[in-house]
Amino acid sequence: MRKGYILKESFKTWLGAIKEKFPLIAPVQDDGLTLFKEVEKVDDIVLDYGITRMPPKDLFFPQTEKMFRIKNKNNVAIELESPEKVTDELVLFGVHSCDLKSILALDPVFTTRFPDRYYQERRDKTYVIGLSCTKALPTCFCTAYGINPTDADGADVHLTELGDKYLVEVVTERGEKLAAAIPGIIFEDTTNLEAEKAKLTEKVKGEIKFIDLTGVKEVLDENFELPLWEKWAQKCLGCGICTYVCPTCHCFDINDFNRGDGVGERFRCWDSCMFSDFTRMAGGHNPRPTKKERVRNRFMHKLKYHLDRYNIVGCVGCGRCVQRCPENIDIRAIISDIKGGV
Repeated sequence: MRKGYILKESFKTWLGAIKEKFPLIAPVQDDGLTLFKEVEKVDDIVLDYGITRMPPKDLFFPQTEKMFRIKNKNNVAIELESPEKVTDELVLFGVHSCDLKSILALDPVFTTRFPDRYYQERRDKTYVIGLSCTKALPTCFCTAYGINPTDADGADVHLTELGDKYLVEVVTERGEKLAAAIPGIIFEDTTNLEAEKAKLTEKVKGEIKFIDLTGVKEVLDENFELPLWEKWAQKCLGCGICTYVCPTCHCFDINDFNRGDGVGERFRCWDSCMFSDFTRMAGGHNPRPTKKERVRNRFMHKLKYHLDRYNIVGCVGCGRCVQRCPENIDIRAIISDIKGGV
């Protein structure tokens, strides 16, 4: 890993140089919300945000995407049109450590046993620039999963704001390629900046209430039926907002549409395991017939199943589900119940 710095007075010029060369996706204000969107002006980028309303996952796994188009040619032949391959590179800037880790949690889902061309192409063409947190929100709990709010893991290039400079860590070969393409990084001794980063890390970690996960997976390994699932299901509305704002949730549905004149299209769109229809089978049977089974599945997936399958936890402690749940269902309280054997 190479390290250097960018002078704060030159930082917007550096971002502008990126924007000149690549489409630039970054946190911006949109109708009062902080969202990852393509940047029109560098001055629009929000650098001191707490958490974006939505995670950056839809850059790689869109809420809705066309998978292919079918044409019936005079009932003689079928012509299949696939979307054009993603060829243009882009830069995703300003990703916090929890969201960086969430991308790493999605990667094995879409790129290992059943490689997903659509996800892989977007992932391969995206440079990811991480940005250290300088403050924590009351809903943050990334440290429960061993994530530091200044972690560079998952970024190609990582930045930390420190006084009149940004510490720059070039993490991957792709990061080296980006650093070479965009001048402005000064590769000199960063010992003092690294010491300042360590202080920032401890400051922000100190603002986060630590959640101890010791024993949680072991309880779930041994106990499928726990009274707590019914308790929390009684609060749940089944709206699914927790799954839509979650950076690691990846349930989807596939729909075919008849456009007429022998043309059909197949789309993939986000779905939610919190919806009763998600597991309803063609014959009418539903293995998760009530909210209890669906609530259990969601949290078992976050705390056990994803870890079992991919060796990476399915929750990154971003706190979006805690913020957005209309019934104040808090995964931290559920973890406490699991540890207490409630």
